[in-house]
Amino acid sequence: MKPQIFHRFSGQIRLIWAILALVLLAIAPLRAEPAHGIAMYGAPALPADFDHLPQANPDAPKGGTIILAESGGFDSLNPLIRKGRAPWQLRFMLFETLMGRSYDEPFSLYGLLAESIDTPPDRSWVEFTLRPEARFSDGSPVTIDDVMWSYETLATKGHPRYASAWKKVAKMEQTGPRSVRFTFNTPDRELPLILGMRPILKRAQWEGVDFSQSGVDIVPIGSSPYVIDSFETGRSLTLRRNPDYWGKDLPFMRGKANFDVVRFDYYGDGDVVFEAFKAGEASVYRETNAAKWATNYDFPAVRAGDIVLSDIPHQRPTGINGFVMNTRRDVFKDWRVREAMIQAFNFEFINTTLNGGTLPRIESYFDNSVLGADITHPAKGRVAELLAPFADELLPGVLEGYTLPVSDGTERNRKGIARALALMEEAGWTVQDGVMKNAAGTPFTFEIVVSQNATERRQILELYAAALARLGITPTITALDSAAYKERTQAFDFDMAPYRRGLSLSPGNEQKLYWGSELADEPGSRNWMGVKSPAIDAMIDTMLGAPDQEEFRAATHALDRLLTAGRYVIPIWYSNVSHLAHVRQLHYPAHIPMYGDWLGFLPDLWWWEE
Repeated sequence: MKPQIFHRFSGQIRLIWAILALVLLAIAPLRAEPAHGIAMYGAPALPADFDHLPQANPDAPKGGTIILAESGGFDSLNPLIRKGRAPWQLRFMLFETLMGRSYDEPFSLYGLLAESIDTPPDRSWVEFTLRPEARFSDGSPVTIDDVMWSYETLATKGHPRYASAWKKVAKMEQTGPRSVRFTFNTPDRELPLILGMRPILKRAQWEGVDFSQSGVDIVPIGSSPYVIDSFETGRSLTLRRNPDYWGKDLPFMRGKANFDVVRFDYYGDGDVVFEAFKAGEASVYRETNAAKWATNYDFPAVRAGDIVLSDIPHQRPTGINGFVMNTRRDVFKDWRVREAMIQAFNFEFINTTLNGGTLPRIESYFDNSVLGADITHPAKGRVAELLAPFADELLPGVLEGYTLPVSDGTERNRKGIARALALMEEAGWTVQDGVMKNAAGTPFTFEIVVSQNATERRQILELYAAALARLGITPTITALDSAAYKERTQAFDFDMAPYRRGLSLSPGNEQKLYWGSELADEPGSRNWMGVKSPAIDAMIDTMLGAPDQEEFRAATHALDRLLTAGRYVIPIWYSNVSHLAHVRQLHYPAHIPMYGDWLGFLPDLWWWEE
């Protein structure tokens, strides 16, 4: 009897263990393990015991002053809200985030304020655990209360860039003395990384204060290596390295934040900035004009070796740089009109005139990278499959292939002008008595707004206006001071404007801000073209939910085709090298990060040494 009872009981135990094993397998995707870092796909490149970032020089000396000359001015010290003009560098140099980005990888984060990150394979939630030693610059500890308050405040009162991700957070909860967990309501593999990069503020400093109001009355307290030392509104801002910075021994920070003082001086426009640099009033100047780089840097300080000329290569996408057409305005709703504007833009002649013909043209938004579509040929494979459901609404060129016009390089651009005239006629516009008009006799004209500090853009527009005159079109070019320019562009109060969007090797939720439908009518969003496309929205969603690199790249290629063939921007040129002129005492590491001269490079990795 006993053996039978034992046998039956043993069988029940085995059944219980089998059921328990199935349950554990079922919930396995919900479990996670603390990690030192996270990558968008796969694992981060550096192990948990890494000594320093590969692009940093761990032996870089501390000390010295770097003076950066900027055009424009500022009237606010809060870069985390939409109101006011704050030095954009404060967003990155004053506040720290839970995780820090390594710009030598497409998209990987490592612990900064947080010592670890937990997230399951499906990334349905993420949990961060703070370092116990994390401190604000006033010596007070960074707490979970500060973290949770910062996230909610930025999402509800901060710049619109923080709101979209917050809408995908179903719950924020403290899970331990130093831990906070975010549970998501939307599948989005990028969300754990995005939330890891939110600036953390000291809650007590903002008690009883309207966070959404700009100004210089409150000097924000952060936890970074630098504090605001002094400022003169609109003229100068000085940051000083905090000798008691809590994170100076972190591997992530070794070889970074090397200057004792970082000073920003503000000038009227780009030409004045260059003259200030030549006069020795600034430490470095970033030259964006290839022709000037070849001809304007033979002044005495360069010949004497006091100024060094450095070329910094990069491997990032071109992004888009050119002139955006606001499709909210009737004048640019028709794609044929937008294509006519592109045909009339004589790129080869303008490039030769301003750059000596040395710079290549941007062919698509993700050009110069593995994420760029083969835009000139028909879509195929998975890219074609992703676009197929939207075939009836796609503009010509998305599926078949699209090619930007190429002129013969002469000023007349006969072929481009002829094609532009034909397209305008198809759209209902013809030249009548030397003026482009519609059937009702209304002239075709539009306003281009440009910052008065943007000297090169104004030169381009003067050449472009001369070409448009051959079509019987006379645009109005309005040069605005920086405050008025920001106000009008944020309110989408323009027909055409200079446009630049830098894109990374890991595009994600920011794509919704750039060209997603949801924020197209939200003042302050970066969707200046006003595009509302279900196909574009679907490709962004596919990118964000892609389970692997192959699906991610296919969705990005499809997005690239939609944006380029949408004819929203007249693209100009790009360079895969940054030109930096700097005083000989400034040095940078031999290992250039894959993003090159980008965020996290200057002044972060540089140092002063005689």
